[in-house]
Amino acid sequence: MPINDNKESSSVPLLNGLASPDVTERTYGKAIRRLLPFLTGCFVLAYLDRFNIGFAQLQLATDLHISNTAYGFGAGIFFLGYLLFEVPSNIVLARVGARRWISRIMILWGIVSLATAFVHSAFELYIARFFLGAAEAGFFPGVVFYLTLWFPRSRRAHAIALLTTAIAVSGIISGPISGFILQHLSNSAGLHGWQWLFLLEGAPSVLAGIATLYILEDRVADASWLTNEEKTLIGEAVIRESHSKKAMATASIFRDPYIWQLGLINCCLCMGLYGIGFWLPQLLQKAGAGNALHIGLWSVIPYLVAIPFMVWLAWCSNASSKQHRLLIFCTICESIGLTVSALYGESLPIAIIALTLATVGILTAVPLFWMLPTSYLKDGPSAAAGIALVNSIGAIAGFSSPFLVGAIRDATHTTTASMLMIAAMVALGGVVIALLSPGPVSELEHKAG
Repeated sequence: MPINDNKESSSVPLLNGLASPDVTERTYGKAIRRLLPFLTGCFVLAYLDRFNIGFAQLQLATDLHISNTAYGFGAGIFFLGYLLFEVPSNIVLARVGARRWISRIMILWGIVSLATAFVHSAFELYIARFFLGAAEAGFFPGVVFYLTLWFPRSRRAHAIALLTTAIAVSGIISGPISGFILQHLSNSAGLHGWQWLFLLEGAPSVLAGIATLYILEDRVADASWLTNEEKTLIGEAVIRESHSKKAMATASIFRDPYIWQLGLINCCLCMGLYGIGFWLPQLLQKAGAGNALHIGLWSVIPYLVAIPFMVWLAWCSNASSKQHRLLIFCTICESIGLTVSALYGESLPIAIIALTLATVGILTAVPLFWMLPTSYLKDGPSAAAGIALVNSIGAIAGFSSPFLVGAIRDATHTTTASMLMIAAMVALGGVVIALLSPGPVSELEHKAG
């Protein structure tokens, strides 16, 4: 049910044909308060259901008799389903509207997450993870595309940064909650702790999917909580920006070299993101963090530190319009953090510091990176397809990162080589950012300036 928090006058005073700064700030403040808390909460649920297998593995590996390689394959096969359905899902979202499509995505992935509690073998785990990825396909790029309909480029980095704090928030709450469930609910009602983990963290996604139908609007024009003048203010800003973007047919997205460059960068960044997301509990266990609950509590620190940096760097990005330079800085931070963790990770204090630096680097890179494709592409189906393609290329890393880490760990009986491999991939992403085609980068910075 729409919330109408609009108590002030319905008229927007104009200065030289434009809304005054105070009115503009008030209008976008409304949009942020209305959309971002709910969408961020949905993202928290998405990352809980995507990464909770990292904590479940502390017990699941023994119960299902699976190796590190098998676990890595099970964690990563999520992204094969994601990859296959990502672009089609986002194209459909652009045509039918975000409200119904995002609701469908959330309800379906919640159901699959619940069903994962009842797998009995590694093969069944693979099936569940594949369908979880297929169900969630289109969610992240769909929401990013949705934000382009509400926030022009000058405000989008802040909005995306607030949205992607969900990655850090999910890390903060998933550690203690997952650790508590594993530690205290094992063998309750005849279920293992990891089964309770999937049940208790999957059900909220179904409920949030239903709530989406009542909270989101497909278009600015449908927002009853904005006055007509406020709708015009937002709508005209987005339209003005769309006229300056690159318009292209949907099919031509696949032939655009800049989109493929962005996809390669996203792939390298995702190697780091998923390397940490799926293996952080095991890295802390190696460092001597203690039992499942203690591991969960220690895992809060990297994500807690990352949140203010995400918001601050997004603000710097809005102010300076130098996303690619800030992105390079973030990749350097993560590469150093992962390298130190790999070489000296058996000491808990050093592991915490290094993993915190790596987590801050990768999580601050995410909102900065997504400014590039959303600023480059014109709104509409082509933008939805382009964003989804970039995200799909990143999904390749989602499969390969946990699988390679598991395979290398089984082969070497240590995490050192696998973490160094991920650090090298992140560094490669920084190099590609530095070598981005100068035309689109210069054009984007000129527009932002």
